Amino acid sequence: MVISSDDELEKLRHIGRICANTIQTMAKAVQPGMTTRELDLIGRQYLDAHGAQSAPEVCYEFPGATCISVNEEVAHGVPGDRVIAAGDLVNIDVSALKDGYFGDTGASFGVAPVAQKTVRLLRDGKRAMTAGINQVKSGARYASIGDAIGIFAKKNGYTLIRNLASHGVGQSLHEYPEEIATWPNRHDKRLMKEGQVFTVEPFLSFGAIFAEDDGEGNWTLYSEPRALTVQFEHTVVASRNGPVILTLPD
Repeated sequence: MVISSDDELEKLRHIGRICANTIQTMAKAVQPGMTTRELDLIGRQYLDAHGAQSAPEVCYEFPGATCISVNEEVAHGVPGDRVIAAGDLVNIDVSALKDGYFGDTGASFGVAPVAQKTVRLLRDGKRAMTAGINQVKSGARYASIGDAIGIFAKKNGYTLIRNLASHGVGQSLHEYPEEIATWPNRHDKRLMKEGQVFTVEPFLSFGAIFAEDDGEGNWTLYSEPRALTVQFEHTVVASRNGPVILTLPD
């Protein structure tokens, strides 16, 4: 989607804020002993209260309102009977639809008490995302996002998941530009257009380089090789003045 009016921008900001507030509401509610299904219900209730629909449910018949991934799970975790424990690493990914527009955001959290190396991974996951977002500007190369994140990861001793990419969003959950790498990709020559809407969502890890399913056709993706991995994601707009972040909470 390329934004063509202030009304479109405001509607994207509105759904983006709902998605961000959903994550914040869920994160504040996380406690040891609760199941991921119980946590998902909190997200569903927030979306319902604000007139938004779960995008994974609407678009893909996903079995949950939100994606909740714990520890070795990297993405698309299905809410269920898994009990969240102290020390766990929990990723919450919320995408939703309202008034014909989509928002998409994600963040990882530690359930206290958290090991110091996990605290560092969480801090640096945000920094990696910020390094990518800082490259967003109309006329810039999409590949500059992955270049900046790759430099950060290498400098700090991390790996990046290389088969889960950023993507266009706005009037669909996944649209052009598809497959925006959050790792170095010298083959991508595409340039960002003024008003282009897309996500920036690196997966920073202590050793994993791929996300794989369990071979049984389930939704959840796991780190390969197994290693703690965090994801942070914002929906952004490319402007001549730099990035405009749409998924900020109140």
